[in-house]
Amino acid sequence: MMAQRITAKTQTCGLECRGIGKKQSRVQHRIVCTASRTDESTPSKGQRAFAAAAATLIAATPLSAVANEFDLLANGTPSSYIVDDASVLNRATRGSLGDELKKLEEKTGYRLEVATVRKLEFESDAFAFGDKLVSKWFPGESNRGLLLVVTSAKDGALTGDKAFMSSIGDDLIDSVVGDNVSILTEEEKYNEAVTSSVQRVVAKLTGEADPGAPVRVERVRKRTYKTKKETEAKKDATSTIVLTLLAISFVVPMLQYFGYTQSTN
Repeated sequence: MMAQRITAKTQTCGLECRGIGKKQSRVQHRIVCTASRTDESTPSKGQRAFAAAAATLIAATPLSAVANEFDLLANGTPSSYIVDDASVLNRATRGSLGDELKKLEEKTGYRLEVATVRKLEFESDAFAFGDKLVSKWFPGESNRGLLLVVTSAKDGALTGDKAFMSSIGDDLIDSVVGDNVSILTEEEKYNEAVTSSVQRVVAKLTGEADPGAPVRVERVRKRTYKTKKETEAKKDATSTIVLTLLAISFVVPMLQYFGYTQSTN
């Protein structure tokens, strides 16, 4: 049977298909389909390239780089006591703080939430943002507080409802934020900043002694240059030494010559 070539064109959903038919007694079909774009809404090559580049940029951006207040506001009431949105607390810190804050709530009824955020995009005041979180997370509840740490600003807030704020007191609030948070975050000791702050709040609410605030260590820079007075003093000493050596180099040969002439007479 002679080979026959059959070409069939069918357009369905923008596809153009070509078939190569049968040969001899056995039928073999090969279908080669090529896309035939008929929809004007199909993205162009430039649009596809832009979308691919945008997707790559988003995928390559670290999660911590976009961590801001919206991530915290978008979530509901936390099920745990630690919301480390800035990813600066290690596992040991989260575990120990979680246990300590759970015991505090069971013993006193006060709940303290700890939250970290990398930066605040639209709310520049940490206390104002902290109040928003407390209102959203614990609406109508009392004895609820929040320790907020903003890592990029090296700032934070200790806030809560009226009952919580009254029990803590303004002095402790100012000291925790101004000392524990401020000093330790400047040194990027975020775990210590949160842990020491929580310990002071727990001590206050349980009637124990305040462990106290950290002390700011003033770093003294060592001077690597000489003052004008030191330079002048060294210059005078150097001049004296040079003159002395010159005198010795002149007088000693003269004395030697004089001694030699006297011995020969």
